[in-house]
Amino acid sequence: MGARDLADAVRVATTFWSNVDRRDFLGTSFAISAFTTPVTRWLVRPTDPGVAARGSRRVGRRDVEELWDAADEARRWDSKYGGGNWKASSITDCLKHRAAPLLNGSFTDQIGRELFSVTSELSRITGWSAFDVGQHDAAQRHFIQALRLARAGGNVELGSYVLTTMALQALLRGYTSEAIDMTQGAFERARDVAAPRVLAFTKLIEARAHGRAGDPRAVAAALSASETLLGRARTDREPAWIGYFDHARMSADATEIYRDLHNPKAALGWNRQAAAMSPGTFTRSVGLRMTVVAMTHLQARDLDQGLELGNQAVDILARVQSARALDYVRDFTTALSPWKGEARVADFIHRTRTELAMAG
Repeated sequence: MGARDLADAVRVATTFWSNVDRRDFLGTSFAISAFTTPVTRWLVRPTDPGVAARGSRRVGRRDVEELWDAADEARRWDSKYGGGNWKASSITDCLKHRAAPLLNGSFTDQIGRELFSVTSELSRITGWSAFDVGQHDAAQRHFIQALRLARAGGNVELGSYVLTTMALQALLRGYTSEAIDMTQGAFERARDVAAPRVLAFTKLIEARAHGRAGDPRAVAAALSASETLLGRARTDREPAWIGYFDHARMSADATEIYRDLHNPKAALGWNRQAAAMSPGTFTRSVGLRMTVVAMTHLQARDLDQGLELGNQAVDILARVQSARALDYVRDFTTALSPWKGEARVADFIHRTRTELAMAG
């Protein structure tokens, strides 16, 4: 692909950022077919040959560092307050008003690679925030732009991470087999260049997809690969954007995987390996994990512990703006059906309707 293709990619991305807040981009629809072409193109050619450009303004390292700072802050706010926090819209503004002019600027190949990489990560974060609040159409488009920009950045490692995030969206929208294909493609394309922690995350999401597919043997293989790769991780040699992923995080996800497999004994075993996370920093993650563990206790027919953790989850998730969090609580209330005649179950469901504004 040549200069024209890259220029077209910049035009498409910046046009989308200019219009993403329009109502027609805020729908809840998700079309797995929209991923087919961009994913195939990235798998065939994950890097562009050269990106130096001559534009209206000179772009330097300080501009790139400013965008990385914005990405770091956006990840913190998303984790603490959910995708509906006001910072999410500020990152969209950052893409529109700060990143877009820089992409049309003048830069060397090295600065250009860094610029496209950080813009890819900003687009990925914005897509994840949109997904978290149920704006699936906008999320898909942000992820597609992020994958294309990672290619322009010559950043196969980041491209693999973006593709894995896309696979997670596909999985959580019900496209299990496609998610498996995407995670395996992301792993194979980056296995010789990506840091172990990045590859470990890809294997973890593959394991989650196998869990939804009801395949315990494939789950065990993917989780084992993820754990082995994490054991090789070196923080000083890996990108900062994957630093949050450690064994405790893997264990928390493994808890959810074995819940999906209806294996409460294994799920609770993994949960004991998942170190406590601060609800003041990882608010949404802590709340989601509590709902998962609560449901696992229900699978073990332990209503007392299930309701105790369910109520703690509501305490925490009332502080975030996340449609995904509501989905987790909704799944938990569905699992309470065998005990629907009990007053304390009715009280819990009433709590979710009043404090989380969940429909009955």
